[in-house]
Amino acid sequence: MRVPGGADAPGAPSPAAELVAALRARDWTVATAESLTAGLVAATIADVPGASAVLRGGLVVYATDLKHALADVPEEILARFGAVSAQTARALAVGAAARCGASVGIGLTGVAGPDEQEGRPVGTVYVGVSVPGRPPWAERLALEGDRGRIREGACVAAMEMVTEVARTPAEGEPEGRPGR
Repeated sequence: MRVPGGADAPGAPSPAAELVAALRARDWTVATAESLTAGLVAATIADVPGASAVLRGGLVVYATDLKHALADVPEEILARFGAVSAQTARALAVGAAARCGASVGIGLTGVAGPDEQEGRPVGTVYVGVSVPGRPPWAERLALEGDRGRIREGACVAAMEMVTEVARTPAEGEPEGRPGR
């Protein structure tokens, strides 16, 4: 597993460095709303030289009530689907982008352990993403390891998801030309 700020091989860029480069190429900015990662994604991005060109900010919404109060997750979503759900992750991503004035939002929620939450096992993570030109979405991850490894895995997965989308031309956009 890649660690948030680390690289696979000597000289290889870290997931955070790859994300910063991809966002800069698109002229996109990013904000996070993080529950189980408690700011790890934003902090990891901030470790990259030049991150200030893309990182707008982040919300730590560890407590369920703060998901609504700070990231504007509708109370109905929290009541119906729970804090650990794809719906909440999507809403966190949208809320992060809106609250911080960013073009990209990343929302993370899940169970790092040691106990299950809302009937969901340890290692269940949802990563929500909101980017220009496409509807917000969320992916479910099933991560293994201790709390630290689960949180790091969620962080890396989130950064890689956004990097992949930022590097993919939008429909109708010529290959090799970043969209704005």
